[in-house]
Amino acid sequence: MSTATAANRRVAVFGAYGHTGRFVVAELSDRGFTPVLSGRDAGKLAELAAATALEAVTASVDDPASLDRALAGTAAVVNCAGPFAATSAPVIEAALRAGVPYLDVAAEVEANADTFAHFAERAEQAQAVIVPAMAFFGGFGDLLATAAMGDWAAADEAHVAYGLSSWHPTAGTRVSGTVSRERRDGRRIRYSGGRLEHREDAAPTLDWTFPDPVGTRPVIGEFTMADVVTLPSHLDVPEVVTYMTVEAARDIAAPDTPAPAAVDERGRSDQTFVVDVRVRAGGAERRAVARGQDIYAVTAPLVVEALDRVLTGRTRARGVASAGKVFDAPDFLRALAPHITVELAG
Repeated sequence: MSTATAANRRVAVFGAYGHTGRFVVAELSDRGFTPVLSGRDAGKLAELAAATALEAVTASVDDPASLDRALAGTAAVVNCAGPFAATSAPVIEAALRAGVPYLDVAAEVEANADTFAHFAERAEQAQAVIVPAMAFFGGFGDLLATAAMGDWAAADEAHVAYGLSSWHPTAGTRVSGTVSRERRDGRRIRYSGGRLEHREDAAPTLDWTFPDPVGTRPVIGEFTMADVVTLPSHLDVPEVVTYMTVEAARDIAAPDTPAPAAVDERGRSDQTFVVDVRVRAGGAERRAVARGQDIYAVTAPLVVEALDRVLTGRTRARGVASAGKVFDAPDFLRALAPHITVELAG
């Protein structure tokens, strides 16, 4: 049971019936919150409501009044509905109207950049808390890098290597990826020299030495994830590079890779991961390593832990803020056990 003391335990979950949304709903319930199911598909909502005995409110990003109804009487909203390029702004607007915190699980680089660009000033003026990318990609890497930095005020570069055993994408991941590629005109993105830039050339392939037992594996370099938005939003690091194991990159690129399949009672897939984060300043390096199972499933404890901390005032910032800025990163990472194991080395 959560230690939250907020009287209102009702939390709107937009996109509740999606793959990640269902994990978030279950985690909220396990921690003593009362999820209010929401999304545009009335049939899927009714099915989930019947299975969970939870309230459901149909809402669409094209109908602000429906979003207002979904958020009415809630303490916060968690947006699990991609593509976030289409959903983030309308749901944030609804959260600002309702005066409640907003968190999402967006992995889209452009959508997260838009949230910072379009809502930073308004959220600061309203003293609102908006936490984008509070998920495996974006928020988690930011927490690991922030914890690894420790007392460093700045670093020369940060590297986030994702050692995924496989990557069976959800339908939402595929749609979000398509939207991102369209916005980039098929180009790729990297973060260098303190800014995002588009590239026409192919991403490099290299070897990365992960901790045992994974060891040295081929990875796609500059496989750019939301970490290039979250880390630089508050850390003084001009070079941020993310990497992905070749096998996982091939899975996500292949049109016939099946969706995740549950292998345990919690609905997790057999996918395993290791995240190897290294920050470098001068000749020194600091490192954080995390291990776990199923990147979609672990997003649930990540965003629900964040929600609990926001509602109980355990935050360090207001406005639009990434996980590493708004939370005590080492303490947050410790709270993720037993879902994720984390090791810090300096």
